[in-house]
Amino acid sequence: MLEFINGKYKTISIVGMAKNSGKTVTLNHLIGEAGEQGVTIGITSIGRDGESLDIVTETEKPRIYVEAGTLIATSTGMIGLGDATIEILTVTEYRTPLGEIVIGRVKDEGYVEVAGPQLLSEIKNVSDIMLNLGAKFVIIDGALDRLSQAAPAISEATILATGAVLSRDINKVIEETIHTVNTLSLPVVEDMKVRNIIRKLMDNNEIAVIDENKKVTNIPLKTALNGGHIIGDYLRDNSRYLVIPGSLVKKTIEDLRRTTRRYKNIDIVIRDGTKIFINPKDWLVFLHAGVRVKVLDPVNLICITLNPYAPAGYYFEPREFLSKMKSYITKIPVMDLVLGGE
Repeated sequence: MLEFINGKYKTISIVGMAKNSGKTVTLNHLIGEAGEQGVTIGITSIGRDGESLDIVTETEKPRIYVEAGTLIATSTGMIGLGDATIEILTVTEYRTPLGEIVIGRVKDEGYVEVAGPQLLSEIKNVSDIMLNLGAKFVIIDGALDRLSQAAPAISEATILATGAVLSRDINKVIEETIHTVNTLSLPVVEDMKVRNIIRKLMDNNEIAVIDENKKVTNIPLKTALNGGHIIGDYLRDNSRYLVIPGSLVKKTIEDLRRTTRRYKNIDIVIRDGTKIFINPKDWLVFLHAGVRVKVLDPVNLICITLNPYAPAGYYFEPREFLSKMKSYITKIPVMDLVLGGE
């Protein structure tokens, strides 16, 4: 897996489709490969990870094992919970319920628990500090059911962990995974002048319509969540883009479709694919109805890892699960790290 990252990206996020989808196994695999090849890496987390027992599900979890030389951004409350020896290099200005965020270097290898900053902007900053301290790249371990750390503003590349925990039905797991891959891989707006206009609107958190002459009409809404009907009233025959800086949800599109058929003439533009909160079946309905969604910044999904085992006790036959997933997802490497290889 290291070959997909080293020398290519400075920040990599590992995001899970749910708890127990295999994020920590993926993280440990990368740490191990980096250690074997003498590559210094940095590690941080959105949320808490590395504990032996999941505090939510009360099931056993794989722990995070770090090599000497690894850089870590974590909270002071986590430092003493592992058996690795960590030298504190920097105390940051960031605070969490588990203490101040500090950056340290592992002196003696061992297990660690990691709880990093809570804000994405802080994650970006501590990643930059670790890179300046000598990390070749930084791994950002994601929090439960959050894809936001995959956003291009935070990480240059993303690894998606998925698995049997999503459903007892293997086809349901595959469907959910394909949907996530598709939404994270949406096409980008290519017109540079339009992109510049959209970026400014999004930075100002403004919902707006852009017409074929690049004229902007702002819509006086703070959020699009319940504003589909109002947004529809602003669409004209020459409208080409609808800019939504926040989340895109089912109700917004449903209300928009009920209000006007002009939605078929526009591209709905969101910042990136992590902003979509629509289930697979509804998403397909919208696509078939002519809804088009593009992004300002693409998510760079470089790999998918599989966990065929669920903490509830059921599992999929690993080779069948891998083979079936790879038959549907062909443009991105799919691997079971326990089986080994792709």
